[in-house]
Amino acid sequence: MNGKNQINVLFDELNCCVIIPTYNNAGTIRQVLSGVLEYTDNIIVVNDGSTDETAEILKSFSGIHLLGYVKNKGKGYALRKAIRHAHDLGFRYGISIDSDGQHSPADLPDFLKKIKEEPEAIIIGSRNLKTENMPAKNSFGNKFSNFWYYIETGRKLPDTQSGFRAYPLYLLHKKRFFGRKYEFEVEVLVRSAWSGIKTIHIPVSVYYPPDTERVSHFRPFTDFFRISVLNTILVLLTIFFIKPYALLKAIKKKTSQQ
Repeated sequence: MNGKNQINVLFDELNCCVIIPTYNNAGTIRQVLSGVLEYTDNIIVVNDGSTDETAEILKSFSGIHLLGYVKNKGKGYALRKAIRHAHDLGFRYGISIDSDGQHSPADLPDFLKKIKEEPEAIIIGSRNLKTENMPAKNSFGNKFSNFWYYIETGRKLPDTQSGFRAYPLYLLHKKRFFGRKYEFEVEVLVRSAWSGIKTIHIPVSVYYPPDTERVSHFRPFTDFFRISVLNTILVLLTIFFIKPYALLKAIKKKTSQQ
């Protein structure tokens, strides 16, 4: 049995799938799907209201689980929908990978290895933020997000905005998340940390094409504003609820031990 066949078997043994949200990525979705299919056919694609040829391309792939809706609702909404659907299908883990070609499916085996080591953790694929063609707004946004994640949780992560992640679906599917766009990827990390779920990271490769070839749906002003509003709410919850609750819990535990 070759290495890729072993990985395919491991996907099944772990009840793990790959989640791919996509919106108007006709230029890259075929390549991404073909790459993932080399490792597993446990794939859930969410067509987030694409208006280009994405839907037609997806129809050419048989055996994948395809979700979709007419109006674009945002990456966060697509991920939330996929997490619930994947759990309903019996999967315990879901590895999300972006459909714009920046992530390499060759890193999937590393996620599976880490899942076996840390079965109750969210695993973030940490990118090299100094890679060639890394957009300046991505570098700033990531530092901004990392800072507030630390303030809200007391934990440090090097890449809180990476979309390449492994989620323990059985720990998340009942949680009610609110983020519908990019802010969801911050919300899920913070609220999972609050509930005691580990958040760890592994290094992954990343490719950013030149500006003339890049397709990005991240809107700097609008999406930074949404993320800022979310962080404001999370910080207030941290100050007035999460930290006081943790303090009271610690005092109660200490008292009961005396």
